[in-house]
Amino acid sequence: MSKFILMAGGTGGHLFPAMALAQELLRRGHVVELMTDHRVESYGADFPASAIHIVPSATPSGKNPLHMAGAGVKILRGIAVAFGKLRASKPDCVIGFGGYPTFPPFLAANLLRIPGILHEQNAVMGRANRALGRFASVLALSFGKTRFADGFSIEKVVTGNPVRDRVRTVADTPYPALEENGEIRLVIFGGSQGAKALSDIVPGAIATLPDALRQRLNIVQQCRAEDIDRVAEVYASAGISAELAAFFSDLPERIAQSHLVIGRSGASTIAELTVLGRPAILVPLPGSLDADQKNNALIVEAAGAGWVAEQATLSPQSLGTRLTTLLTEPATLTHAAAAARTLGQPRAVEKLADLAERLSGKPKSQMEQHS
Repeated sequence: MSKFILMAGGTGGHLFPAMALAQELLRRGHVVELMTDHRVESYGADFPASAIHIVPSATPSGKNPLHMAGAGVKILRGIAVAFGKLRASKPDCVIGFGGYPTFPPFLAANLLRIPGILHEQNAVMGRANRALGRFASVLALSFGKTRFADGFSIEKVVTGNPVRDRVRTVADTPYPALEENGEIRLVIFGGSQGAKALSDIVPGAIATLPDALRQRLNIVQQCRAEDIDRVAEVYASAGISAELAAFFSDLPERIAQSHLVIGRSGASTIAELTVLGRPAILVPLPGSLDADQKNNALIVEAAGAGWVAEQATLSPQSLGTRLTTLLTEPATLTHAAAAARTLGQPRAVEKLADLAERLSGKPKSQMEQHS
């Protein structure tokens, strides 16, 4: 038995793959703890760890020197706090999943000479991971071609991005047939924090569809809590029944039953869509310094598994036109669903767990011999 401490930023994009790895390591009889920031209270209530350590962190961005100085002080405090917790906990290995909350504990682990894996979920290495790369023992990648990864001389392993058990449970669900005059199931969501832009654009786009198409729709849309009422009003005015919520705990099951998804292209979203094999219209989050979501979406589009729609040029009219075309071409959607599955890495979590065991010095085969 080994002890692993997972380190992740406190949003779904970082916590979900960490949660998947925690589930797998626990199945193998290990002890798992988590180090993260205060946001875990919103997204990590069900995280399967024997202990959750909140470590101070900050994002060193902006041009205000006072802000930068304050961030630096907070990061140093986080390193000190993490150092003490790690020295007391004595993990065999740490695994970092990115985000600036990973920076203080991962650096503290390096100071204590604890081996560490950095996992990159996106097609572009995040800034925190790029800063930490020199301190890692192994770099685990979700994509074979990952921008900035070649700059590090450490071992690199393409594991894929782990998905939660809830996703894997429904991964073999066949793509539902799109029958003439039959129900069409759409799922719209913007990631764990929702997306105002999708609430602004998608309902209006669906309202422009031909009546015969609208009447066949079964819509599930995740919205920010403050957007639900106005989204519901648009759908009601168009005579469309839609199920709206700020969060769907059973979203993987709903995606598995869908014909088409409209969403952002964060790493966890891409991993889940491709494991489930569902086509998607992807609207990358604009304004990212490294365009990570756009690069993720372009990989999906290049494989024929989805379509990129830039938010800056997307309107209800243009999205409505694209939806009309796709929803009246079942063969196109079925082909895209099959292409999505070719990108999926359903065994990513096993690969990452194997890597963690190897680095801990207690590989699975050795542990089985002594069990």
